[in-house]
Amino acid sequence: MNDTLNSLMYQTTNQMNNAMNSSAGAMQGIVIWSIVATVLAILGAIFIYFMFIKSKSDFKGSLKTLHDYLSGDIIHIESLAKMFYYTGLIYVILTSINSLIEIGITGSNVGMCIVSFFFQLLLGPIVVRFIFEIVMMFIRIWKNTDKMAKK
Repeated sequence: MNDTLNSLMYQTTNQMNNAMNSSAGAMQGIVIWSIVATVLAILGAIFIYFMFIKSKSDFKGSLKTLHDYLSGDIIHIESLAKMFYYTGLIYVILTSINSLIEIGITGSNVGMCIVSFFFQLLLGPIVVRFIFEIVMMFIRIWKNTDKMAKK
């Protein structure tokens, strides 16, 4: 009995050591890759800065577009804000349907689920639009300030 217990403890300890060693190795790999990625990101940023941003040469075609994009002359924040607005709107509407599905799955209070459905369906898009309007207001203020600074 004592030998069996010792053998079991030895196997368990061995398995735990193996697991800790493999997770420590994985952690070392993650740390090393993070350092390599940081160095590559810094070198890439320096390369892009001196190649495109600081360069005085006149670019043509796709290099001109790349130069304008990297130097901040082309900005897509307005389009991204609209995409997030549409995504949020669709998400809120689809998740409001969750309240109706909850009735069939959990057998929850039917009246409460219906009220929750209409509450989310009516107020959800209003809240998403309110947040979108605030974001767009800041974008427009920034654009108008930029225009005034260039005059």
